[in-house]
Amino acid sequence: MSFARHLKGPALPLLAVLALSLVAFASSATAQLRVDITRGTIQPMPIAIPPFVGASGQVEELSKNISDVITADLRRSGLFAPVDPAAFIEPVIPPNVTPNFANWRPLNAQALVSGRVAPTPDGRVQAEFRLWDIFAGQQLTGQQFVASADNWRRVAHIIADAIYERLTGEKGYFDTRIVFVDESGPKDARVKRLALMDQDGANVRYLTSGQDLVLTPRFSPSRQEITYAALSGDQWQVYLLNTENGQREKIGNFSNMTFSPRFSPDGQKVVMSLAQGGNSNIYLLDLRTRQMTRLTDSPSIDTAPSFSPDGRRIVFESDRGGSQQLYVMSAEGGQAQRISFGEGRYATPVWSPRGDAIAFTKQGGGRFAIGVMAPDGSAERIITEGFHNEGPTWAPNGRVLMFFRDQPGSGGPQLYSVDITGYNEQRVPTPNFASDPAWSPPLD
Repeated sequence: MSFARHLKGPALPLLAVLALSLVAFASSATAQLRVDITRGTIQPMPIAIPPFVGASGQVEELSKNISDVITADLRRSGLFAPVDPAAFIEPVIPPNVTPNFANWRPLNAQALVSGRVAPTPDGRVQAEFRLWDIFAGQQLTGQQFVASADNWRRVAHIIADAIYERLTGEKGYFDTRIVFVDESGPKDARVKRLALMDQDGANVRYLTSGQDLVLTPRFSPSRQEITYAALSGDQWQVYLLNTENGQREKIGNFSNMTFSPRFSPDGQKVVMSLAQGGNSNIYLLDLRTRQMTRLTDSPSIDTAPSFSPDGRRIVFESDRGGSQQLYVMSAEGGQAQRISFGEGRYATPVWSPRGDAIAFTKQGGGRFAIGVMAPDGSAERIITEGFHNEGPTWAPNGRVLMFFRDQPGSGGPQLYSVDITGYNEQRVPTPNFASDPAWSPPLD
């Protein structure tokens, strides 16, 4: 079985990655090898990932780099436990050769990855991999990619995604990026810039200069574009920014404070809150017509709106009931239904890409927690808590949350990720302090 797939340009400048073929899907005998991620406590699957085969020189280094990033991606997910290479009997396996499975079964690894990186006549590199079920002695899946050498990290993330999907039954999230607010300088004079990086903290680049105060960057669900709010002088503005070519477009000047612009699921509208006369209301801006529609009209503070994935509803925070709580209304406005009823204050709601949950920040008892609940407010569950946790964002597969934490002694906020089960919490590396992350859609 084979297919062809082209990974389009918006993912990275000068991207030229082509999947040439998908080979040898699993037989029915091996289809049961899968990580069970439905339980609260997950036992990571042992997996062996030997260094990819590579020619001498630069390609040899790339082959090791690619296998290292695949290993790091899978380990960081918390669902896989890569075996220590020091235990390998076969240190290198060409992907076109069936492994001697007897050499791998004593390691208790359930899956094995083999790969190769080779130069192409036009100066690019070809990377291929195979995923094997060790105990059944069968190949599960495999792919080949051709890319420019400087895009090797993307190739590694794509391979990790393919392995993750085959062994979990869910889409991977490694070939994605994070936009966030980079914070540098002394605490009383912080410089805040928009920054973009791979989901693992690599390839950081800055999108703004730090001259203006920037807030709440958010990705379009349909393309590699960001909307954010900025304060320039005494004027609040909302921008669209293309992350590939750097083209920036101002979509509105606002005399009063503007909060939390966020795209609709089709990327054609932006919902936001505007402060006026001591309160704020939620508005919807059509990016094609530039028509602004007011969705709420109450003497309270309505802010932080987020669309459901089907575009039919909006969740937001409001103090209209006397305290900061979460509400859901139609995407056309109208009556809103309160969905949060626990002790404490609720903020920064964001709908899961799956549509089955809403993540939020909850404050109470001097602590901040990140939690999730069903869209009707039921099944509330705290994922993580601490001195100051805030601003959750979902991975595009709805499996992982990222947020920022500012704890005593840290000097400033830092990014963290955590599985929705509440396990596998870990810090995401950034060059400086970082806050307000937002996850991109998949880069394909």
